[in-house]
Amino acid sequence: MNAPTARSVLLVFVKRPTPGEVKTRLAVALGAQTAAELYRALVAATLANTAPQADEYRRVVCFSPPEAEAEIASWLAGERRAAQSAGDLGARMQAAFAQAFAEGAARVALIGSDLPTITRGDVRDALGALDDHDVVLGPSADGGYYLIALARPQPALFERIPWSSAAVLEQTLARARAAGLRVHRLAQRRDVDRLEDLCAEWPALAPLLQADLARRIARRVPRRVPRRL
Repeated sequence: MNAPTARSVLLVFVKRPTPGEVKTRLAVALGAQTAAELYRALVAATLANTAPQADEYRRVVCFSPPEAEAEIASWLAGERRAAQSAGDLGARMQAAFAQAFAEGAARVALIGSDLPTITRGDVRDALGALDDHDVVLGPSADGGYYLIALARPQPALFERIPWSSAAVLEQTLARARAAGLRVHRLAQRRDVDRLEDLCAEWPALAPLLQADLARRIARRVPRRVPRRL
């Protein structure tokens, strides 16, 4: 397996961290403000854990909405940035891949910003697996995927998929099979989207949070989150 190169790109999808607009399912239990703070912490952990060394790959933060560029630039200073396109999640991911390939990338991986356990090793493995595969998918526990990597544009993988449903991974795999694409699957992980995800990932997540935020989360869901802070 060849090592990834500078022509490899990692795209990280992020949202403006406005209370009430991020982690809305968790906000039901945590409150909008605390959920937004948690989202900021998840983004910080994701970026810290996937920071490339030398010329392993180039990382670009793809942000939404486009008009939030000044806020994103202030929040994530030093990161390469690109606005997400219009449309549903599939249209935005497809456009981000197309742009990266149009700019000369040979391999592109895309992840979300709510997976505190992902590492640069995972990204390298995904990009490297494209030596022998057309698509790499990282399955998530909710039926979706936390990573997708491609060696060339594959628009059919993003069209008419029921995003935010438990059928995302299976329908994407079905599209890949129909197109005759070779698929490599990474280990399953959990996005921190739901209360059960938060509880399952708490041992890994709690040390990444500021003590005050960790205490507030534990108080909000005392029966679900262990209080080992």
